Amino acid sequence: MSKLYVIGTGPGGLEYLPPIARDAIEDSQQLVAYGLYLDLLGDLIAGKVRHDRPLGEEIERARLALQLAAKGENTALISSGDIGIFAMATLVFELLDKEPEAGWEHIEIEVVPGISAMQAAASKIGAPLGHDFCAISLSDLLTPWETIETRLNAAGQGDFVISFYNPVSIKRDWQLAKAKEILLQYRPATTPVIIGRNLTRQDEKVTVTTLAELDPTQVDMLTLVMVGNSDSRHVAVTNGETKRDWVYTPRGYSKKLAFHNKSTEAVSS
Repeated sequence: MSKLYVIGTGPGGLEYLPPIARDAIEDSQQLVAYGLYLDLLGDLIAGKVRHDRPLGEEIERARLALQLAAKGENTALISSGDIGIFAMATLVFELLDKEPEAGWEHIEIEVVPGISAMQAAASKIGAPLGHDFCAISLSDLLTPWETIETRLNAAGQGDFVISFYNPVSIKRDWQLAKAKEILLQYRPATTPVIIGRNLTRQDEKVTVTTLAELDPTQVDMLTLVMVGNSDSRHVAVTNGETKRDWVYTPRGYSKKLAFHNKSTEAVSS
């Protein structure tokens, strides 16, 4: 039985590539992906057969990976981040479900998770995902904007920390501004917003702004935007001439901390 590895390689830096993904790539002869994702793997894919497919050909990529695996060669279908989050894994199973081809039933499929962009962004700036959160793609190429807007309002009402994937592209330049407008109805203008571009890569840039000051023109498809909830806090720590920004979302420990402090004071007195 041949094998299809469906692999998330993380946000880009090879230090974020888990050992299980390295092993799966090593065990594969055929690699299918958007070319940039393969380029980021460097020498790890030396000697492998590359099948680069451009953005917009996601269905073709998933179908090709299944076809190659059905021919008897171990194959890797690769995405950055976690391949199960707004990525290619869902297409593999949708094709198996709706457009199966002869031989696909014999393929052994293994989904290999990776570190998502929202996890990478959070780790760079503190603990913004410390309480309930959600992820919303702002691309309306496959999902009607009316549905996305419903989800934005629900997330705003629920006071979730929100990670926006696919926030802006050349052809979609208004959705993030609209999302900002909607969220300002539900949370303070001072709500921290994290902007992470090229996370874990050489030219990584992570900045903190506020919901009111969020500038959609400074965001592109290589950027993840994370909006805190109404309790999220931005803390600036200064050590000499060095300033470090942190963002965290309290989970409710303040009551326990207050109780602990009162108990300590009572014991001391």
